[in-house]
Amino acid sequence: MHSFFAKLASYGERYEVTELPSPTDDEWIGCDRLLDPWSPEMERVLEAERVASGQVSDHATALTVMAVYAGTVTASALLAWALEGKVVDVRPANTAIRLSAHHGFEAVGLRSLSVVEGSVETAVSWVLTEHLLPLAQAMRVRTRAGLRQLHGGVAFGCAAAFCAAGRRGAPLDRLEAAYKEFMAVAPGGLDRLGEVVRLAEGEREGLFYLRNTCCLYYTSAEAVKCASCCLDSVDARLTAYRRTLTTPPVAHH
Repeated sequence: MHSFFAKLASYGERYEVTELPSPTDDEWIGCDRLLDPWSPEMERVLEAERVASGQVSDHATALTVMAVYAGTVTASALLAWALEGKVVDVRPANTAIRLSAHHGFEAVGLRSLSVVEGSVETAVSWVLTEHLLPLAQAMRVRTRAGLRQLHGGVAFGCAAAFCAAGRRGAPLDRLEAAYKEFMAVAPGGLDRLGEVVRLAEGEREGLFYLRNTCCLYYTSAEAVKCASCCLDSVDARLTAYRRTLTTPPVAHH
């Protein structure tokens, strides 16, 4: 089982998960607690991002958290399903996060390193219906961030889980097909909030995401836009993405 998770992690840090200690120490925040918009754990997560990135509003903080959360906390489940037809149990009761002093999270942990043979319906249920979409609703209640923008962060994070592994050698055909299958079943209108494009430059190819919503990260103290930011034109984003294909790829171990 540990070798299975090591294989996922070999495709990048976003896919790394660790087995939680028992009993769980206070540094870990159970993801099921984040589904309560008024929980102390929700406040800890929002405050950590507010301090780390220097966001100036509650709704911008929530949008930033939602995007990075969806791109890391549940990413292992999507990659496992795309490559192996198996789904990692990232349902909220089995998942926890450890906060970072920097933008994002320091670690993702699972109470049980549980993996099942799963259909696309299982992947959608465990990742979206039971986890990311209820979290988006909780963020909406807590901060009044727009639900469409929060769902845009969910869509972006899920797309990143499929796209990023391609830069470490995962088969693009399989990733692209899995993304399309996943989005065809996904609720919440996520398929209308952006699109994955396949680009080629020289002998290299890659999958990249074009967002239709904004996470407002540019309003933070970092004052930078995401590569997929809808505030840039499609042509500008495609040009920037193609440029990344001219740099040496990251080795896959």
